[in-house]
Amino acid sequence: MPPYRVLSIDGGGIRGIITVILLERLSQDPALTGWLDKADLLAGTSTGGLLALGLARGVPLKTIRELYETKGKKIFDDSILHDIVDLGKIIGAKYDTKGLESELKKILGDATLANLKKKVLITTFDLDNSDDPKREPGSPRTWKPKLFHNFPGPNTDGSHPAWKVGLYTAAAPTYFPSVDGYVDGGVYASNPSMCALAQTQDVRYGPPAALRDVVLLSLGTGISLQYIKGQRLDWGYAQWVKPLISLMLDGVSGIADYQCRKILGDARYHRQAPIFPDGVRIDMDDVHKVQYMEEFASKKVNLAGTSKWIKDHWL
Repeated sequence: MPPYRVLSIDGGGIRGIITVILLERLSQDPALTGWLDKADLLAGTSTGGLLALGLARGVPLKTIRELYETKGKKIFDDSILHDIVDLGKIIGAKYDTKGLESELKKILGDATLANLKKKVLITTFDLDNSDDPKREPGSPRTWKPKLFHNFPGPNTDGSHPAWKVGLYTAAAPTYFPSVDGYVDGGVYASNPSMCALAQTQDVRYGPPAALRDVVLLSLGTGISLQYIKGQRLDWGYAQWVKPLISLMLDGVSGIADYQCRKILGDARYHRQAPIFPDGVRIDMDDVHKVQYMEEFASKKVNLAGTSKWIKDHWL
């Protein structure tokens, strides 16, 4: 049987430009011609979700890259008026979603998930399932992870507009307000690789892919080396709130990598997660570091191992 190919892309805000450039470099390799077109499933969280939706829509990598390069400041527009309204970010999200919504509508148009050319799996988190049409009668009202997908079947999300699902997955807490009650799936799956692997085995959407046939390429958006010094940290809300989001995102990303590697093995699983030099930190909204990230992704990231893995196991 031919392999069932899965491409999984991490969250990371503006750092998604790194992933776009890595995809460009791999696609420009004559030995890998057409490799990206062979993907059977595109999975993504946050900025990775936007990339997955764009690729599944058939948007060229060049166009997606230009979105990060030229529209990043519009998407992450922290105006003085907005700061005044939300008391300097104390009681409101750092940015609103108007800029992001405008750009998503331009590149994704009126396509629904069902209209996309590829299968997608997009992570979000539903803060209140009371309005979920798929909620079973009598089931408890609660928050829960939500995976939007376009696999055919009774539980498909194919009718949802792609641009709106993009807003859901990009609604990172503290950065953007929730949208229709959904926030960024990075709260539980900043690296959606394990979610994608589970989706390939879901019998509700037809015969699952044989696990032995699944090959999975997982792409990160850049890792900043971080640590918290001290053997006993008697911290409360004030001290933990700033590092906690980064701690959780890096933690769940790492465990998904471990799980996929143990289940699939090196021949059927590969992760490319570039690490920034010691002392370099790039936050999700660091639009002023786009040029640095372009240089880093274009010249500093060694793709030899990834290219070889694609040639040996994907093609």
